[in-house]
Amino acid sequence: MVYLTRVEHFNAAHKLFNPNWSREKNEAVFGVCANENWHGHNFDLYVTVKGEPDTDTGFIMDVKKLSRLIKEHVTDKLDHKNLNLDVPFLKGKMCSTENLAVGIWNELIPHLPEQVQLHCIKLYETPRIFVEYFG
Repeated sequence: MVYLTRVEHFNAAHKLFNPNWSREKNEAVFGVCANENWHGHNFDLYVTVKGEPDTDTGFIMDVKKLSRLIKEHVTDKLDHKNLNLDVPFLKGKMCSTENLAVGIWNELIPHLPEQVQLHCIKLYETPRIFVEYFG
């Protein structure tokens, strides 16, 4: 089994805020991330697929095609957007990095060629904070 990772980047704003809680509780739990005026991140997205190399090309997947799929189904929907307001696949969910990684997985999985499997979504919110999701 061979693993192939493509790295992409996007910028987005969000806030962590549970509407069922008071402002004070939101601030106690989420701190500055509950800022009413939002805050932004420069996200780095690692998409890893796995499969067996094709005998003719040596590829498990054309990396340019993988990049186009990520752009079309993920980064075009997220880049320079407000995750809480502008992203349909996050509607009604807390806009945590964890939920964003799961949402990205769900957006990509139906569009991958059948010869590869999505292995991992790794999403860096900051250089020191990231999540990994393996489906």
